[in-house]
Amino acid sequence: MNTQDDIQPSVKDCPATSNRDKWKVYWIALGQPWRLEPEIGIERQQYLAGRRNITPNIQQIIFPFKDIKLDRADVEWLLATHEDERGPVDWSDESQRTRLGIDLRGADLRKADLHRLPLVSIHGGLNETEWAEATLEQRLLAAVHLEEANLEEAHLEGAILYSAHLEGANLREAHLEKAGLYRAHLEGAYLRYAHLGGAFLRKAFFDSSTSWDNAELQDIAFGCASLTDVHWGDLRLSDVDWTQIKILGDEERAKQLIRWDGKPKTKAQQLKDYQRAMRANRQLAVVLRDQGLNEEADRFAYRAQRLRRITLRFQMLKPGISVWRRIRILLSLMFSLFLDLLAGFGYYPGRTLLWYLFVIGIFCILYSITGHIHLLPDALTFSIMSFHGRGFFPNLSGETNLHNSLVVGAAFEAIIGLFIEISFIATFTQRFFGR
Repeated sequence: MNTQDDIQPSVKDCPATSNRDKWKVYWIALGQPWRLEPEIGIERQQYLAGRRNITPNIQQIIFPFKDIKLDRADVEWLLATHEDERGPVDWSDESQRTRLGIDLRGADLRKADLHRLPLVSIHGGLNETEWAEATLEQRLLAAVHLEEANLEEAHLEGAILYSAHLEGANLREAHLEKAGLYRAHLEGAYLRYAHLGGAFLRKAFFDSSTSWDNAELQDIAFGCASLTDVHWGDLRLSDVDWTQIKILGDEERAKQLIRWDGKPKTKAQQLKDYQRAMRANRQLAVVLRDQGLNEEADRFAYRAQRLRRITLRFQMLKPGISVWRRIRILLSLMFSLFLDLLAGFGYYPGRTLLWYLFVIGIFCILYSITGHIHLLPDALTFSIMSFHGRGFFPNLSGETNLHNSLVVGAAFEAIIGLFIEISFIATFTQRFFGR
């Protein structure tokens, strides 16, 4: 009976050939089906191992593979031998998501064929902490070069790709969930069906030659991508289904009470995050509207207004501001809430109609009860006329009685009607005659 050792291939079983098909069979038997290339030679292995042992130094811009030209065979070997042959990070195993993948900062992978490789959590640029403490030169030189690389269906979940050069790269169906693509260059990249849920795309660069038909910006597990200050560069936004997105990743990030490094957020940091989320929604709304996607733009513009109300709450509670300043913020907050409830800041005019019918109905009932008049048509007619400021004084005793309950109610309803009519006119003008 064969034992497991008999079945498991060993070094001596390596194909003594450059035939890629035989090597594929060998790699599959070894449990590494993502490997396609023959094993690199001993000298190359020793060279890469030596480079990998170099201690990175951001201040001196020293990284293991900076300016080193790597190809697929090199990357396959680095993945297979990563962390003393533990292998690449397995994103499906949540316990491994804190692991860091291979360090490719500053490496030259231009035009490399890396399709379907498990490049999960690779270090292809400075992370958030390193970025904050680095100079502009250090940030730029740490970025990996993947121009025109083939990354189709590659697994790049959680990859650190700050300022990465992905111009012209093929990222079709690539998995970029939770990837850090801050200031990444995606001009001319092919992102069709790419998975970008939860990706950090803040300040990323796109242009009109970028293709992202049916790219998925929303993911059930990781939410939406963060899009603050993105350089859209005439990218056609109609290629993405914006209806799938409920809230942007920037807002999801703002709601989190814990920072990315595990530390609790201060009130100032929460305010900054909500202001950034508000800006992201406004920016996206502007770009969508410029491209004729008005309904989609309205949704994000509305979210921006609601986020503004949250920022007002934080500002009102900010220590050190004057009493008058707090009062002004409170009034702005109340007015914002009023506009939201009344007409959704002009983006939901149907709410105004509902309020119109509700107010007329309520006062109609009140007039019928307090004035002892028929509900239909007398009370209803009186309510409609009063709402529009054209009410009449009931003459119940042969003379006008200003203290009559119907008169007082009519005056009160007229005031409410004035505000609703103003809101309706403003809403109608904004929605149908431009902003």
